[in-house]
Amino acid sequence: MKLAEFLRAEFDREVDRSRLALQEIPEGKYDWKPHEKSMILGYLANMVATIPAWLALQIKQNELDVAPADGSKMEQKRMDTSAEFIAALNKTAADARALLEQTSEEHLLTPWRLLARGQVVMEAPRYIMMQDTINHWAHHRGQLTVYLRLLGAKVPALYGPSADDKQFR
Repeated sequence: MKLAEFLRAEFDREVDRSRLALQEIPEGKYDWKPHEKSMILGYLANMVATIPAWLALQIKQNELDVAPADGSKMEQKRMDTSAEFIAALNKTAADARALLEQTSEEHLLTPWRLLARGQVVMEAPRYIMMQDTINHWAHHRGQLTVYLRLLGAKVPALYGPSADDKQFR
């Protein structure tokens, strides 16, 4: 199996899992957080919905500075309903999927860098950085399922059954 095929297959599975989690977001809880050190639900759900855009960046750009000296230009659009989060996921996933379809094996082997204030934090072949992004996505989706449980919302089966959803996926 080629790298691009592997990444596309994994990406598609993670999009479906993210959609299942996002559809359970309760309305009116955007600013809720389980602990003072935790991020708010709306911010976390937004990340789960838009992380596919990070993969698109990793294909289109050779690096990303997550903490530029002149301040971040990235803004999060406030979303309050599961339908809005799912629409954002559908958009970012479609954009990333299109780029994954077009990308070559050679391009996936080229270096990609993550910077903070202009300093290299991580550098590896693009496909490794993309795999790390998919893992990072799963991590935040896992956090989101904890938030769902604490809010009394349904926790979907993502990698196997949950207490609320007995399906194997």
